[in-house]
Amino acid sequence: MGQKLVIVESPAKAKTIKKYLGKNYVVEASMGHIRDLPKSQLGVDIENNYEPKYITIRGKGELIKKLKKEAKKSEKVYLATDPDREGEAISWHLANILKIDGSEKCRIEFNEVTKNAVKSAIKNPRLINENVFDAQQARRVLDRLVGYKISPILWRKVRWGLSAGRVQSVALKIICDREKEIKEFIPKEYWSIECEVYKNSLKEKFSIKLHNKKGKKIEISSKEENDAIIKELKQGNFVVGNIKNTEKNKNPLPPFTTSTLQQEAYRKLNFSTKKTMSVAQELYEGIEIKGFGTVGLITYMRTDSVRVSDEAQEASKQYIKDTFGNEYIPDVKRVYKGKKNSQDAHEAIRPSNVEITPEIAKQTLKDTQFKLYSLIWNRFMASQMASCILNSTSININNNDYTFKASGSVVKFDGFTKVYKSESDEESKTLKIPDLKSGDELKENNTEGKQHFTQPPPKFSEASLVKTLEENGIGRPSTYAPTISTLLDRKYIERNKKVLDPTELGHIVNNLISEYFKQIVDVEFTAEMESKLDNVEEGTAEWKKIVDEFFTPLKEAIEIAEKEIAKITIEDKVTDIPCDKCGRLMVVKHGRFGDFLACPGYPECENTKPIAKELDVPCPKCGKKILEKRSRKGRTFYGCSGYPECDFVSWFEPSGEKCPECNDILVKRYTKTKGNYLECANKECKYRKELKEEAKEEEN
Repeated sequence: MGQKLVIVESPAKAKTIKKYLGKNYVVEASMGHIRDLPKSQLGVDIENNYEPKYITIRGKGELIKKLKKEAKKSEKVYLATDPDREGEAISWHLANILKIDGSEKCRIEFNEVTKNAVKSAIKNPRLINENVFDAQQARRVLDRLVGYKISPILWRKVRWGLSAGRVQSVALKIICDREKEIKEFIPKEYWSIECEVYKNSLKEKFSIKLHNKKGKKIEISSKEENDAIIKELKQGNFVVGNIKNTEKNKNPLPPFTTSTLQQEAYRKLNFSTKKTMSVAQELYEGIEIKGFGTVGLITYMRTDSVRVSDEAQEASKQYIKDTFGNEYIPDVKRVYKGKKNSQDAHEAIRPSNVEITPEIAKQTLKDTQFKLYSLIWNRFMASQMASCILNSTSININNNDYTFKASGSVVKFDGFTKVYKSESDEESKTLKIPDLKSGDELKENNTEGKQHFTQPPPKFSEASLVKTLEENGIGRPSTYAPTISTLLDRKYIERNKKVLDPTELGHIVNNLISEYFKQIVDVEFTAEMESKLDNVEEGTAEWKKIVDEFFTPLKEAIEIAEKEIAKITIEDKVTDIPCDKCGRLMVVKHGRFGDFLACPGYPECENTKPIAKELDVPCPKCGKKILEKRSRKGRTFYGCSGYPECDFVSWFEPSGEKCPECNDILVKRYTKTKGNYLECANKECKYRKELKEEAKEEEN
């Protein structure tokens, strides 16, 4: 039997899959895309029906040579890139480069990196889906036209290095519009009245809230109204009216989609969207688990579907029965409905093997991996369990024309809440209503009016922004995290504790794009464009026609903007750091490799210096503080604050610890395959110390 070549996207996935296949299989990684539009030019021939010009990505030449060599030796090539549009595009380009015939079934895909899934995919190859590739191609060309036609205007009129984007500009407008809404909000006063009452024979106090007057909902807008009502209540009697006892079923939430996983990981684990996707990628690609071998722990993490396979449902049913008992299995199999515009090609995000519980996985996983896997495992398991049953009581209490209400519930059967509680479950209070009957008279213990003011809408967090983008059909699962990262990188927004604030620069860019490129930031237009891309994928629309419909009016807007937008000057931020040469207070400037300090006396004084972050680590040579700096090419390095008297420098962050073998310093390192670890700075010393901590992440 001859050699067979399988090409995946990442080395981690290649390593996992190699263990599933026999010795006749060679597994290589494409390291993501191998061809793309050129960075140095538009790369789209507008005059030739938007024909894209693809080139080999810089640095991928040797890799392509290797893949060609292995393909030539192989009797069969399988393209096993990710099961989405980007993955289909990578496979299309690989097939093109490796000269695989278009009629050959070379494309395989699997929703989970497990032995059964991979072997099943090998047995069922298919043709490359041209429609899916065209949808990706259309998105890429649209984004290139927006970025390369509008961004240069921002460079010339505002500042170098700015960018516009088909999805990012809409997201920025949503954030800026919310900020405007908050600033313009006028609070409105209102009051609520609560009474604490009890039945003489029981002495068990409970709270009731004023709800209506003569059957109409009551609104109290001033202290005078509040005091007048309380005076009336003091003169009347509280009498129990209608009592309603019901048994309520509380159903579990569906398993995670990309959006809901990002929201819940942000809320429960304080993970950024970028961090969530990075850790989920590690779980998907494969990790060595004791007793199970190397296995992808979760299904594909870029999905907007809540569908679950029959096999996964059966496996979870058996686990629930064995672990919790028959009563925790729902009477009818759970089937969840996705959103109207969701793509149902993939399943929801779930554990690939329910037998690998968080407790089992914890022995191997890093802390961040364990936290996210636990969240996914528990949410999925809960989604397949029986409902929580509540005994609920609601009571009306009357006082002349006024009606108060009280309600409470106690858990009769915990059901799915045994393994997972949502935000509403965590916030709900169990309130036991005393044993009362209609006509009982209650005594008042305390009556209190509380003043309130209506609140403006909250600022966006990463989680609420993702939710809003999804609800409005802006972007797709793969775009939420990169969109937020781009807005932060461009300094259009900034994190302020857990919320996202638009910066002055963000407002300026948003105002320009909103005025001159209305269609780019129109929510409905952008959502409609996403639907049109879905139509291309389904084979019901032609991608070049969609691009033309988009670009024709945009071209006219660009011409107007070039003529009308005046140069905008943004004041530099003044620091308290004096210039070494002339004494003026230095200002923050923005360059292609990040921010730096510059003398405001330019051109008389040309002094500049990097912005240095001080680490709480002493220099191993002189004991002064270590500074984090950036080189002229934008690379981060670490040097002594005593430079030039002390010449200590390191490309890796010093940890403050000494090597136990050679007494040199230990520096912090991180790779996806090895995780976090400390390594001796002495190249001849091989000492390494593993760390179980959060993955290193660039937040901004």
